[in-house]
Order: sequence, then C-alpha cells, then structure tokens
Amino acid sequence: MAGIYIHIPFCKQKCHYCNFFSVASEKYKDQFIIALYKEIALQKDYLGGEEIETIYFGGGTPSILSFDEILMVLDEISKVHQIGMGAEITLEANPDDLNKEKVLELRKTPVNRLSIGVQSFFKEDLKYLNRIHTGEQASLSISYAKEAGFDNLSIDLIYGIPTLTKEKWLANLNKFFSFNLQHLSAYALTIEPKTALEILINKGKIKPVNENSIVGHFKQLITLMNKQGFIHYEISNFCREDFYSKHNKSYWFGKKYLGLGPSAHSFSGKSRQWNVSNISKYISEIEMKKIPAEKENLTTIQKYNDYILTSMRTIWGIDSNYIKKHFGEEFLSHFKFYIKEYIKSGKVIRKQDKFFLSDNGKLFADGIAAGLFR
Repeated sequence: MAGIYIHIPFCKQKCHYCNFFSVASEKYKDQFIIALYKEIALQKDYLGGEEIETIYFGGGTPSILSFDEILMVLDEISKVHQIGMGAEITLEANPDDLNKEKVLELRKTPVNRLSIGVQSFFKEDLKYLNRIHTGEQASLSISYAKEAGFDNLSIDLIYGIPTLTKEKWLANLNKFFSFNLQHLSAYALTIEPKTALEILINKGKIKPVNENSIVGHFKQLITLMNKQGFIHYEISNFCREDFYSKHNKSYWFGKKYLGLGPSAHSFSGKSRQWNVSNISKYISEIEMKKIPAEKENLTTIQKYNDYILTSMRTIWGIDSNYIKKHFGEEFLSHFKFYIKEYIKSGKVIRKQDKFFLSDNGKLFADGIAAGLFR
C-alpha cells in the first residue's frame, strides 16, 4: 500500500509564515496541469505497482482547482495506478474558496476528506499571518462542507501568534468543538528562514513570536482536547477514533509515497527524491520527458534517524524490537544508552519495549529525537 501527494503551487497571496513552494499567480496554471498529467505517466513505475490507499492534494492552494481538473488528475492517476477501494482522498482548501457551490462540486468528486486552513477565527490573527479569508468565511466554509455531506473534516489552527491571547485561543478551540469535527491539526507558529514573517520581525514591523505563549497555548490545547475525548496521535494532530489522517500516518510508518508537482518529495523505501522548486523549470523538464527531481539513496543511519524522528512524535512511539530487526544491535545499544536520561527526567515513558513522549516531553519532541540520532 502506498500514497500519492500532489503539490498545487498556486496561491492568491502568500502567507507571511509559509515556507512551502508556491507562486502568488495563476499565470502558469494551465501549463502546470498539462505537465502534471505528463509527470503522472513519467513516474508510473516509482511505487512498483503497489495499490494506492491515500491521495493528498496539498499546496499552495489545491482548492483553486476546478471540478474538471480534479477529476482529470484522478483519472490520469487511475490509468497507471490501482486506487484501492475506500482510498482516502484529501484536498486542502482555503475558506475563501469554499462557497456553497464549490463545496457541492467537490462532493461530486472522489475527494472524501477536506482539510480546511482556518488558522484562526479572529481578524487580528489572520491579518498578522496575511491570510486572505475572514473568520466568518472560515465558519461558513465548515458549515457548507458539513451540509454537503463531508463527514471526514479537518481544520488547521495556529497557536503562538503574538496577537492570540489565551482567551482567544480558548475561543478558537471552543469554536472548533462547536462544529463537532473529527480532526484538528494545530501548529505552533514557527519563524522559517527567508519568509516574510522573518523579514518583518527583523525589521521591527510586527511583534516577534513569544516562546512562553507557545508553551502556554500548547498546554491549553492538549488539556482541552483530552477533555473532549480526542486522541492526541501526533504532536500536531488530534482526532476522534478511526479518523486519523491515513496519508500522514503512512509517512510516519515508512510507507512508500510518490510526490507530484514542483517541490514535491517522494520515498521509495530505499531512497528519496524531491522535485525542483521552480514552476517554469518543472514544466520545461517535463516537456523534455525528464523527471524534474534530485535523488538521494538513504544510508542505514539516515533510515534510523528518520524512524526516530517520526515515531517519537506519535502515539505509537518507538519500538526497540523494530530498531533491532531493521537496524541491528549496534543501533539498539546506542538508543538504549541515550534514552535513559529522557526516561529519568520524565520526558519519555517506557512501556515494555516501547517508548513514548510524556505530555511534558511533547514540548521537546524534536530536541529529544535529535539526542537519540546517530
């Protein structure tokens, strides 16, 4: 079983915090769609004939795609891959795109899961992030999706925004609860290099991110989500029973995935590759029947580090038997030696042969993983 990720690199405007490849113009959209169809054919053998259990339209802004474009992309995929019965097909969407007509159109496609980029329901936060939608549009988009019959809905929220008080964060979460949704992705605001956010903060034009606020918001988040009966299955993800993001879960479990579109990443089990982050170069290389990607064969150390980083962040944790089986005794000895200090400090909990982050440890997830790397 494998997954496919499709990167749609167009946005109406760039969000200040975003470091994903995108362009604030639809100038190349028609050429891109044609190139995407061709890349699907060029990459047809990458997954070795494995059945497709997840397809994920990410971006950028996939919700700019028309009804016909979505159907055509999925049709091109089905020509060269076996899409499994009940496959999870997710489309990321911006609230300003999801009017009633658009949602009803989407409902007629094979897309069966929407991930709506709300980020906040408050004007000040949306302005800080340079989001194009309003809080009212966010609420309406969720309502329209529910009314249309989408029963697998997720929204994104961001915490740690300098304009986001503890009270407003609570209000955002209560708003989420009021919709009775199945999934929430909640991310700490991160200052990524070379983003507009970093530039504006360095120039003193907007308030910097406060680490204490991030910690406070995260503690508030996990307490409230737990009280509401949500499963905290990955540092940034919460769901009702059986509503895990199957696509993201496949990344964490080391399954193969194919990335299509500029900047998209792929993993074959033995190597990874990443497409060029330039739309005109992507289109021109596809036109020459070249796969527009660089490739890296993974060493055992890289595979071990990837396993530690992804598994440590999840509810399924790190399995010492898996380390022994896939990486050998030397790696297991290394892991057992360095994990001791995190168990002693209460950041990691051991249950037989498995190791999990405590709620306190979740605040230090990436640092703990780095401390276990080879």
